[in-house]
Amino acid sequence: MRTRIIGLCLALGLATACLQAVEPPAKPTPKVPVEELQGFTNVIDSIKSYYVSDVTDHDLLENAIRGMIAGLDPHSAYLDKEEYADLKVSTTGKFGGLGIEVSLEDGFVRVITPIDDTPAQKAGVRAGDLIIKLDDTPVKGLTLKRAVELMRGKPGEAIVLTIIRKDVGKPIKISVTRDIIQVKSVKQEMLSPGYGMIRVSQFQEKTGDSVKAAVALLQKDGPLKGLVLDLRNNPGGILDASVDVASEFLDSDKLKYDRMVVYTKGRIPGADIKERASGKDALNGAPIVVLVNGGSASASEIVAGALQDHHRAVIMGTTSFGKGSVQTVLPLKGDRGLKLTTALYYTPSGRSIQAKGIAPDVTVDELKIKANGLAANDDNDFGLKESDLKGHLSIQENAATTAAGIVDDGKLAMKDYQMNEALNLLKAISALKAN
Repeated sequence: MRTRIIGLCLALGLATACLQAVEPPAKPTPKVPVEELQGFTNVIDSIKSYYVSDVTDHDLLENAIRGMIAGLDPHSAYLDKEEYADLKVSTTGKFGGLGIEVSLEDGFVRVITPIDDTPAQKAGVRAGDLIIKLDDTPVKGLTLKRAVELMRGKPGEAIVLTIIRKDVGKPIKISVTRDIIQVKSVKQEMLSPGYGMIRVSQFQEKTGDSVKAAVALLQKDGPLKGLVLDLRNNPGGILDASVDVASEFLDSDKLKYDRMVVYTKGRIPGADIKERASGKDALNGAPIVVLVNGGSASASEIVAGALQDHHRAVIMGTTSFGKGSVQTVLPLKGDRGLKLTTALYYTPSGRSIQAKGIAPDVTVDELKIKANGLAANDDNDFGLKESDLKGHLSIQENAATTAAGIVDDGKLAMKDYQMNEALNLLKAISALKAN
């Protein structure tokens, strides 16, 4: 069984997978040139003969495999027993660790995004943070695998992360208590009478069903006038789940682009797939605003791209991460695996977002509304983008009357500026439709 990956990078106990069967290659794999193979064995012999300490053949070959795969692109990787087991478990949404998506950048660990309701997020870890020390151990010089191993531990045990953060003059220390993390990937709430919000933090096996249930709960007292779909800091996940979520808001009988949600192109047979929407629009055409930012990647970008191409939603926020490649997990002997980039995915209109991301229709930066009414830049979007990876393929008053005649006390604007702007846009669209 081969597995499709459309999540981001290696995480603390979290790697996301798309369960799609892939046919084996139709033609035989080219043979390795003899001269190059001899050069490889010569290097092994030299290490075993002259290196300052003994190194086993197993360690040499394992490290060689890791280096060979890591040199391809940022998302291909060799998975040992523990990493392979983590990948298979993570799609259930339960895993151990701190709850952050990470990558290695210039020898340090960069936080791509903290996962909602996890120890890292609650402790104050932010997207874009650069981790330079784990307890008393400097990160510089460690492999990502070793850094992840140090961050793992028994639930209840704390670890101190020393972090460099944009616009902070000196390193800061954050204590995070490890825990077994059960991620609830979908939440919903009413922002204002008739206007709802659904937050998707990652795409798991049951996310499509959870979004359907969330829509039903929001509409239990009547149809919605508008919906905010929040995909900010969503690192991705299962491809089928992203297709299910997009399909929930699309009327398949009225779509162009052959009802496409996403399609992929690759070299091997089975890598080219087309995923189409099915069913009816659960909101019956009510306006949608999709929120994205630099932490929105992969499956999040599939949903945003599909709704944008089919003119079903207004995309708001900042440009997404830009992870448009598909990884296939090939099982190896000894409960190991090989995560290999095998295809690129495209939005219904044929756009590749690889290293580009989804550009919002309405750009709204992540701002903080201070108590004196001034807006200040929030450094929470100091995030790493796909294009940064090496080898990468208006002020709100405290009280205002809205178009719907509902008084906004300004609390939402103080709490979440982008969400407040999305709600205002939905109310404006609703007012135009009513007129």
